[in-house]
Amino acid sequence: MSVLDLVRDDLRNFAGYGSARKTGLVGRVWLNANESPWASPADPGQGLNRYPEPQPAALRARLAALHGVAEDTLLMTRGSDEGIDLLTRALCRAEHDAVLVSSPTFGMYAVCAKVQGAALVDVPLIDTGSAFRIDVDAMLAAFERPGPRIKIVYVCAPANPTGVAPSLADIERLLVGVAGRALVVVDEAYGEYMGRESALALRPRYPNLAVLRTLSKAYALAGARLGITMADAELIRVLNAIAPPYPLAQPAAALALVAMSETAVAEAHRRCALIIAERSRVAAGLAEDAGVRAVYASDANYLLVRFVDAESTFRRLLAAGVVVRDQRAHPALSDALRVTIGTAEENDALLEALAESQPANRTAPA
Repeated sequence: MSVLDLVRDDLRNFAGYGSARKTGLVGRVWLNANESPWASPADPGQGLNRYPEPQPAALRARLAALHGVAEDTLLMTRGSDEGIDLLTRALCRAEHDAVLVSSPTFGMYAVCAKVQGAALVDVPLIDTGSAFRIDVDAMLAAFERPGPRIKIVYVCAPANPTGVAPSLADIERLLVGVAGRALVVVDEAYGEYMGRESALALRPRYPNLAVLRTLSKAYALAGARLGITMADAELIRVLNAIAPPYPLAQPAAALALVAMSETAVAEAHRRCALIIAERSRVAAGLAEDAGVRAVYASDANYLLVRFVDAESTFRRLLAAGVVVRDQRAHPALSDALRVTIGTAEENDALLEALAESQPANRTAPA
């Protein structure tokens, strides 16, 4: 079966918008895109009066080499959020199809499903008390239920906000179990921190696998907004057709190319190692805090923590200038906060602020 069989019928051969830069024409005098012939006074010499390449060739080649994939299997987007949106729109017919998620999870899967008019099927993660794990058996069983056809399974790896990445064996079980029925999208936004092989290792055997990556986390380019979708070349062709004409701003693409140099990548890996070491230290420090109920295992650059009194802790940290992510809106995380691992100094500030609030935490009701 071709992965194209999962794509909406009306989009399989859709050519999309033929922008001026998609033509591939080469010339000296550019009069085909209605651009200003003069640079902006604010332009630092980057030729920003001209539209950028939709998929900058040099950057795509570098990213493909870095991840060990063919260039035609990779699409660059405005963050991995746009990759999620494009995949959901390409595969799901409004009011006919569904996406499957495992909550608590990254909220953009549900947002993109809602905007597209696709149903949301939730197979909750299993809380073991020390980690959250996917329930592969229940996920596969969901395909036998009545209702809209599940076209996409979103797997967050490492899971956000819970922290643990599913094993490659579990991902492979999903791929085999839904082959011919759905695309499995493994979101590895925090993949550089997880210490195990990427799901990309499974791509050659499973055309129904897509993998998302981002430069926002380990490569410190959150403000540049650049994500990567890696999938079957035919699916990438469809996504490229429905993507905006010029998804990447030229300055962001130029910056990303520098950030992908061998030296910069080596530095990113060094920093990831520091974060992983700090993650262990912070987890140990939090576990000793009297106001902490549980610190969950993590393969990412954050920790999910349950508190005796999450409201009081959140406010005390904020008063100390330490901002963490409140997770209590989700029913399964009614006492939880998510803590990003920062520099050693930032992590010390967190632990010190918690230590100062220990007396209040000890007396807080369970």
